[in-house]
Amino acid sequence: MASVMESGWQYLITHFSDFQLACIGSFFLHESIFFLSGLPFIYLERAGWLNKYKIQAKNNSSAAQEKCITRLLLYHFGVNLPVMIASYPVFRFMGMRSSLPLPSWKLVLTQILFYFILEDFVFYWGHRMLHTKWLYKHVHSVHHEYATPFGLTSEYAHPAEILFLGFATIVGPAITGPHLMTLWLWMAVRVLETVEAHCGYHFPWSPSNFLPLYGGADFHDYHHRLLYTKSGNYSSTFIYMDWIFGTDKGYRKLKALKNEEVEDISKKINQ
Repeated sequence: MASVMESGWQYLITHFSDFQLACIGSFFLHESIFFLSGLPFIYLERAGWLNKYKIQAKNNSSAAQEKCITRLLLYHFGVNLPVMIASYPVFRFMGMRSSLPLPSWKLVLTQILFYFILEDFVFYWGHRMLHTKWLYKHVHSVHHEYATPFGLTSEYAHPAEILFLGFATIVGPAITGPHLMTLWLWMAVRVLETVEAHCGYHFPWSPSNFLPLYGGADFHDYHHRLLYTKSGNYSSTFIYMDWIFGTDKGYRKLKALKNEEVEDISKKINQ
C-alpha cells in the first residue's frame, strides 16, 4: 500500500511543480470533494427520497438551490482560489513540503487530531462573534439565508466570513507546516464533515451516532432553525466548546423533550 502511494505521489511531483500542486491541485481537490459530496443532497431533497431521515419537513426551492450553486462558484474562484495562492508563501515558510518520503501515518493522524482541536476552539469563538448584532446583520446573515440547510450551503457565506472562519481551518496547518499529503487529507475530512453537518438529514449511519462529542447534521440544523440571538450550537466538528460554555442548553432540552415523547408513546403502545 505504501509503495503504491509513493509511486502515485512520485508521478505528481515529477509532472507538476510544488506551486501547482499546493495551489491549483488543492483547489481542484477541494472543488471535487465538495460538489461530489454536496450535490447528492440536492437531488435527495428534490426527489423526496429518504424523507423519513430528513430533519426538517420544509424543502428549498430549485431557484434557491441554483442561487446557492452560482454564488458558490463565484466565491470559490473569486475568494478561495486567490487566498490559496496568496497563502502559499506562508505555508512554504512554515515548512510545508511535497517531496518524498511521505510522512508516517502516526504523524499524519497526530497532526490532523491537533487541527481538529485547534479548529474547533478558533471556530467556536469566531462563530459566536458572528452572532453579535452588527456582524450577524452585515456578514453572517448571508449564511443563514438558508434556514433549511443542504450540503452545499456549508460554504455559502459572505466573503468576509469565508476569510474569517476559513482562518480556523488553515491556522493549524500554517503553524505546523505539514506535508502536502497531510494538508490534502485534512481538507478532505474537513469538507466532508461540514457538508454532512449541513446536509439536512440524520441517518442511522450518521457519524454523530457513533463518535462521542461529534455534532453532525442534527446538532447544526438546530442552529439554523432558530433566531441568531437564541441559536447556540456554535461548534464546528466536535461540540465540547458548546458543552463547556453552556451554549447548547436549548438543544439539549429539546432533545430531552423529544426522548420523553418517544418514551411516552412506547409506553402507550406496550400497555
